[in-house]
Amino acid sequence: MRTKPVLTDEDVKIIAAAAEAHALEHHWNVTVAIVDDGGHLLHLHRLEGAGASTAEMATGKARTAVLGRRETKVYEDMIKQGRVAFLSAPMTAMLEGGVPIMVGTDLVGAVGVSGVKSDQDAAIARAGIAALGIENT
Repeated sequence: MRTKPVLTDEDVKIIAAAAEAHALEHHWNVTVAIVDDGGHLLHLHRLEGAGASTAEMATGKARTAVLGRRETKVYEDMIKQGRVAFLSAPMTAMLEGGVPIMVGTDLVGAVGVSGVKSDQDAAIARAGIAALGIENT
């Protein structure tokens, strides 16, 4: 048996605050979702002005990043390159903006963001994770 790191309530607050600060700094109306390593929702905040659908999409991106243990951009790129069979995978949001949170080789959760361009969503998620001060690989 081994010991595995997990996200604490404080970690979630740090990630959320940093992600939302990054979004607000750029005047981006988004939803930020944070999930644990099982894809269970720990945090969801739809910033003022973000569309209603962004709550579902951000949550889906976070869950997809956890299930796949990789950024959701990987799936978006595969589909764009013609691997459309991937659309039948049991993941709900294969668009850029979902970023897994890794501590060494351990997956501890993910951040999903929706509301602006996909690369901007991902930048917000990465800004939140960076606030933990870990090497997220």
